[in-house]
Amino acid sequence: MRVRIEDVAAEAGVSMKTVSRVLNREPNVADATRTRVEAAVERLRYKPHPSARTLAGRRSYLVAMLYDNPSSNYLMEVELGVLDACQQHHYNLMLAPLLYDARDIVGKVEALVEQSRLDGVVLTPPITDDQAVLDRLDELDVPYASISPREDHRRVGVTVDERSAVRELVAHLVSLGHRRIAHIKGHAAHGATGWRLAGYRDGLKDAGIRVDPALIVDGEFSHDSGMRATEKLLKLRQPPTAIFAANDDMAAGAICAICEHGLQVPRDISVCGFDDTPIARHIYPALTTVRQPTREMGRLAGAELLKAIRARDSAGMVEVPYTVLVRRSTGPASA
Repeated sequence: MRVRIEDVAAEAGVSMKTVSRVLNREPNVADATRTRVEAAVERLRYKPHPSARTLAGRRSYLVAMLYDNPSSNYLMEVELGVLDACQQHHYNLMLAPLLYDARDIVGKVEALVEQSRLDGVVLTPPITDDQAVLDRLDELDVPYASISPREDHRRVGVTVDERSAVRELVAHLVSLGHRRIAHIKGHAAHGATGWRLAGYRDGLKDAGIRVDPALIVDGEFSHDSGMRATEKLLKLRQPPTAIFAANDDMAAGAICAICEHGLQVPRDISVCGFDDTPIARHIYPALTTVRQPTREMGRLAGAELLKAIRARDSAGMVEVPYTVLVRRSTGPASA
């Protein structure tokens, strides 16, 4: 027979309302009581019935992750993190792909919220910076958590100091003797593109190296755009000795283009990326990159969103640390 909330209440010696408050992670429950209820839930293997919870709390217990990002590796890690948070708090997660530059994106978001009765949404770049979407969510009184927004004040979500991370990465290349360091930018709509470009410029300035506009080329955060950008760099009269791509997918594309020209990484050109997604470890040579804990960022964004759903003032913006990981794709500058 299905275990009911009444069974859990009886097992823990508390009221059904108390059990409900514990399951919904509501405040003002004594630690001892919370522990007793959670132990009863574990012993009885109780799983709340979604429809019953919805009727009781006037919630759908459903949140959505909105995304439009060409990097499948990044999205997969974020999605797993958000899913971790949802499962921990007995919420369901809906994935909602959108075209960032679509004229009707605001209408699509509004329809999604109303038709699915969403309790809240997690926003990923570049949607996280779409002011029209943010304004409409505010008007609809729908809580949202932003991942890596351009402006983190008065927001809920998670961020990382990407500018400082890239500055350290460029310093690593400089320490290897590189002076002609190129940069493949990300999609113009992403806040990360600006931060990583600024960090690149900071790193060159620290080393007393003049910024050469010819060494800064556009990309779109995709593998193919990394290959195309690298082709342009290799055609320069003075090609770079090192390339910093704004994410790992483009860095992998850069390595492919370099190899197709009969050159070797890092003997002829060093390459580094950003994110430390699985591709950074699976390609050869393994990629020097910046690890932003993408899955953990998804989990924290989900957790802060669920806090905001329960009590708006209890959630905020969380900054997570980064790590510069030196692997075999970077080496001393060629003569």
